[in-house]
Amino acid sequence: MNSPLTHFDAQGQAHMVDVSAKAVTHRVARASGRIRMLPATLALIQGGHAKKGDVLGVARIAAIQGAKRTSELIPLCHPLPITRVAVEFRIDEAASTVHCEAQVETLGQTGVEMEALTAVQVGLLTIYDMCKAADRGMVMEGIRVMEKKGGKSGDWVAEG
Repeated sequence: MNSPLTHFDAQGQAHMVDVSAKAVTHRVARASGRIRMLPATLALIQGGHAKKGDVLGVARIAAIQGAKRTSELIPLCHPLPITRVAVEFRIDEAASTVHCEAQVETLGQTGVEMEALTAVQVGLLTIYDMCKAADRGMVMEGIRVMEKKGGKSGDWVAEG
């Protein structure tokens, strides 16, 4: 029986997928997510008054570092030669939310969806860490892959 879960062998044991026969192609993944907080916490971020410094600047660097270290965090991910990581934050005052979007690129034999997702999550976790003294009730939500390009399975874009 063939399973769509590629990280398991015929005996059901977890393994790292063999990508050696795959073509090296330009691969791109874009992921996004958000962190919801109290309006006063968002004001601290916007005003640059958080005790630990420039929240979004530090979170951007952390997100990039997260993308680069994904294979160290997710056991069956391949270490990849990442060629580009771009991270953007957008503030939504009405929703008292910071949105994060990460785009990761490589020339490789496997995709970078996990790297993009890790970048977003690490960026949002860094915002939480830097602001938790003011707001322990922040909520990270909506973390998902928005788009992927390249590889045998082709391009994919999330609905909605």
